[in-house]
Amino acid sequence: MFFGEIRHSVDSKGRLVMPAKFREGILDGYVMTKGLDQCIFLFPLDEWKRMEEKLKSLPLTHKDARAFVRYFFSGACDGELDKQGRIRIPQNLMDYAELSTKSVVIGVGTRMEIWSESLWDDYNDDESLSYDQIAQQLADLGI
Repeated sequence: MFFGEIRHSVDSKGRLVMPAKFREGILDGYVMTKGLDQCIFLFPLDEWKRMEEKLKSLPLTHKDARAFVRYFFSGACDGELDKQGRIRIPQNLMDYAELSTKSVVIGVGTRMEIWSESLWDDYNDDESLSYDQIAQQLADLGI
């Protein structure tokens, strides 16, 4: 399980040192893709396979399902940690997430998210995001 927030830098080759506490979960490899809210989702291989199965079950006849699956899979790439514990982020994902040198890696349970530091800070400063309100809305849904 991944949790926490760690700020790191991305080098000029698109390499990011993964926080030590997250490395163990991706020793066998990972898949990263365009995430929601303009971040990058990084899944350990076993979680990626679970996500893949869920997406395969979406109805092909539903336009939004097709669009989401295209979006999700078209941005995906697999990888492995290098000897220094780094991942390499492809340029298309760097551009999508507006990553330059400063990034934030957060653990979100079964996956990690990689954010541009400025987008993450903006997301957290968004006054429309109220932890209490979100919790209440989820409770109203029975979650």
